Amino acid sequence: MDRFHDGHHVRLRSRVLGKYLHADDDVQGVSLRERRASLSQAWTVHIYNGNGVYLLLYSATYGRYLATTATRAPRGHRGFRAGQREYDHTEVQAIMWRAVRSGFGDDVLLRDAGGRYLRANGKYRPWNTGVTVEASDNVSAMMYWTVEPIPARDGTPGLPGPIQSPPPTIFWREPVMWRQIRYMVSEPDGPIYTEYCWSTFQFRGRSVFHLRNEVARHTRFVLEGRQPFDLVMCVQAGRHGRLTPLFVDLPRGDLLPTFWIVVFLSGTPAYNALRHPNVDAE
Repeated sequence: MDRFHDGHHVRLRSRVLGKYLHADDDVQGVSLRERRASLSQAWTVHIYNGNGVYLLLYSATYGRYLATTATRAPRGHRGFRAGQREYDHTEVQAIMWRAVRSGFGDDVLLRDAGGRYLRANGKYRPWNTGVTVEASDNVSAMMYWTVEPIPARDGTPGLPGPIQSPPPTIFWREPVMWRQIRYMVSEPDGPIYTEYCWSTFQFRGRSVFHLRNEVARHTRFVLEGRQPFDLVMCVQAGRHGRLTPLFVDLPRGDLLPTFWIVVFLSGTPAYNALRHPNVDAE
């Protein structure tokens, strides 16, 4: 566990394959990818102190947690599927891990609450890129993960350019859906959650650039003449999920039909305390 520090970002690289644990765009699965400089390969450390000390890892894209499932892995893979999920209850065993030294350098094994180990697939069939969990008395090298710390970047990252959505009257191969945005504005020292703190509006499309403009418009009474780039939107994956700064476009289709967003204003202590991974650092 000494390789993981609460609130910091890491990559997990398969010792055997050299590929990275990737949060899939369907916000459900995880896989292995070669690309290194991506938010989808960045995971935020959440140390849970409750009924024991556990390691939780959530994606730097939409904040969803690395989880085990009871679903059999697809053909060509070993064990059961690993995936992403919300943190919606106080204690969710499916997202709780313990990091165990592998005995091979600084590599670790990630063991879930049921004693299964996170493993890579595709040693002999490289097209099998799924990540699974497997119970085994004989630990395989495919379960070895190299932890790569990701330093924090100076300043706030930029957003991708705007995505133009087609008018609703024009036929389009991929339907452009409306999403419900539940939002609140953080107090200067951090959000204070109450029953009535959330407001709602409907948003069409995937563009995080346009979403920020809409959030700024709906919070104009708070912005007091500020520009949209003076705010950072953070998403929350579940009632107990930690906040994740949103700097990627929203997922396609009807994935995640509701977004819970906390708005931080520049110049406040809460805004300055946000940590952003520098995925381009060596």
